[in-house]
Amino acid sequence: MRPAVPSVTAVTLAHDVTGTGPTVLLLHSTVCDRRMWDPQLPALVEAGHHVVRCDFRGYGETPMPTGPYNNAQDVAELLDTLGVARVALVAASGGGQVALEFAARWPRRVTALALLNTALAGHEPSAALRAFGEQEESLLESGDVAGATELNVRTWLGPHADDATRERVRQMQRHAFEVQLAGDDVAPIRVDTDPSAITAPCLLVSGAHDLPDFRQIAADLANRLTNARHVELDWAGHLPSLERPEALNPLLVGFLREKVPAA
Repeated sequence: MRPAVPSVTAVTLAHDVTGTGPTVLLLHSTVCDRRMWDPQLPALVEAGHHVVRCDFRGYGETPMPTGPYNNAQDVAELLDTLGVARVALVAASGGGQVALEFAARWPRRVTALALLNTALAGHEPSAALRAFGEQEESLLESGDVAGATELNVRTWLGPHADDATRERVRQMQRHAFEVQLAGDDVAPIRVDTDPSAITAPCLLVSGAHDLPDFRQIAADLANRLTNARHVELDWAGHLPSLERPEALNPLLVGFLREKVPAA
């Protein structure tokens, strides 16, 4: 039975589906949208997976919420709509926080978790992360959407990101800002969860060139979860799936092959 949460405004998240085999759901960073997973799709399909990716509310092709909502609840309802009972979750940054909530609320539905520089509810931000947030807020309040976009591109991409990757992130972040600034300011419903309820095996990835918060979160979760492994990539910033997909994809595919063998 689904855990009770306050009433939410229903929506079917924009999504696409490809491949056959065990289902893998890709949850994007809040700097991006589901297009961030373009470099992973061919590798996951070739490895024998049924791959679903979606846009959270206010990102990509999913409109802003008009009433109460909860991202993990949206994900659960999307999977129900698609007839998916169990799923492996691959998630980045803010999408990782959603994946952690989902896996704690519905542990029997999750076969594996791969979290890239995941955020975590309740984390106390470092001085560097607070300074970023304050600068972004100041730029947006002054109407400088272009400046806020460039701040995100500079902050969240590591040294291996090429110009094409930076432009891809620039387009996704700019679109998200435009959609969100034009919509109503509706805060998501918070559902308190305990990561110790998560039973799925978990791969935690952090990047040496990322802000320190995300390595700290990964290390903390590796100690709190019962079946977790933390890998730090010495070349990576915050978005390794875009920065060097040729290096990240074998790590993801290998983890999924071990934990969720394809049929």
